[in-house]
Amino acid sequence: MNNKAVKKVVKKAVVSGKSSSAKKAVKTLNNMSEIRRFFHRNEQPIFFVSATNFNLLGIDEWCRNFKYISYIDCFDGRHPNVFVPSEAEHPEFESIEDINVYLLEHKEVIDLIKSSKKKPKVVFLMFDARIEKICKELGIDVWFPKAALREKIDHKIETVRIGNAAGVPSVPNVLSVVKSWKHLQEVSKPIGTDLVLQSAFGDSGHTTFFIKSEKDFKRYEQKIVGQGEIKIMKRINNRGSAIEACATKAGTVVGPLMTELVGFKQLTPYRGGWCGNEIFPGSFSESILEKARRYTESFGNQLVKEGYRGYFELDFLIDTDDGEVYLGECNPRVTGASSMTNHAAFAHADAPLFLFHLLEFSNVPFKLDVNELNERWADSENIDDWCQMVIKHTDDNVDILTEAPESGIWRLLPDGTVEYDRFDYHRRAVNSETEAFFLRILMPGDYRYEGADLGILVTRGRAMNKAFQLNARSKQWIDGIKSKFKATPLPTAEALPVADPAFKIM
Repeated sequence: MNNKAVKKVVKKAVVSGKSSSAKKAVKTLNNMSEIRRFFHRNEQPIFFVSATNFNLLGIDEWCRNFKYISYIDCFDGRHPNVFVPSEAEHPEFESIEDINVYLLEHKEVIDLIKSSKKKPKVVFLMFDARIEKICKELGIDVWFPKAALREKIDHKIETVRIGNAAGVPSVPNVLSVVKSWKHLQEVSKPIGTDLVLQSAFGDSGHTTFFIKSEKDFKRYEQKIVGQGEIKIMKRINNRGSAIEACATKAGTVVGPLMTELVGFKQLTPYRGGWCGNEIFPGSFSESILEKARRYTESFGNQLVKEGYRGYFELDFLIDTDDGEVYLGECNPRVTGASSMTNHAAFAHADAPLFLFHLLEFSNVPFKLDVNELNERWADSENIDDWCQMVIKHTDDNVDILTEAPESGIWRLLPDGTVEYDRFDYHRRAVNSETEAFFLRILMPGDYRYEGADLGILVTRGRAMNKAFQLNARSKQWIDGIKSKFKATPLPTAEALPVADPAFKIM
């Protein structure tokens, strides 16, 4: 190289602030200890933007510089890593995506993000093309697959196809548009007359319809006819279950199979609507657990072939008549069950499942024996007893809250009532089954309407009995927490605040 060329290289290095020597190689993370240390020292600002921090509660304690940007102030300003901007005027929210758009366009949030010395990264519960565009304009990287791909996988009909490709069976079904009751009878002949219908998108409480007669069909006709292709399933006697996993370049890391609380009238007004989870050893037979893990790993590996990587959740339907395991649906994201997965005993022994999602998107090379990890996480010694109940307002009325219970640790008294004990934002602060962590969602001044999320209650032990009905202790907790909400009726002349207040914020 001549002198002129050398000066040119040196000048370029000085201007760029970089050495002219080769870029130093990034060290490969070789084991769990190194992976944990990597996140303990993390300097990359990462934000979880959502209505609340519930879904990824506690991840900030595993990953340095992980912060929450929330719309709802569940902790009254007392959580050190939750930022809630001051209320600004906004259109009525119709989805979580609307809330996230509001947050990302809020000046206080923009100032917080731009104060980062390094290029920020964000993760979401829900996002769409609008949010991707805003993030690009703000210079933020979204650490999830593209919204278009997530939407495609979230399509319940597509889930069946991916499952078929992965060798994961669905409940006997027919995929078809539905034109009328007569047409439904014709297309469903191969699977019988006792049916469960699901439209392509949405929360199970709003898009799952149980149909056995023309009267049932007429009740839901507007939500079925003209809604495109419908998943028409044979109705089976089943137990709902959920399992979360993370598809990585090293393989699919699989969490525990959890039981689901579904449709309990004390918790939700929606028949078939999810309202909580349990995790405990012996929840299912070993053959069912093994099959669910194997199906999840196969599904995750197929997702990688589809271009998806990172966190996802599968619902499985366990046929109580023959023990068969069927794929229900796929949620390509974190979910309401994520706080259960990420706080289980195995997570404290190794790392929360979501840390592997962050690892996958960090572009840091790593080695991971996924088979060994999955075997260890499947060990019943690494499963402890916990449950969570999502408490909704179940009465058919609208009023305005004047009082709401604080987030923190609550105590169940011998007479079945509950009382506030102390503030905390850790679920691990719950010492026994007579204590629970409550995360408040609705606040004084908010409208309380049928289906509104009041809060989430997390406690040790089970929520259900052996017959998979709510046990007496759970009912005491639910009644006790609900009794702490006080409201005043709406003035008779006041219009209802929302036309369809049913979108789920968790």
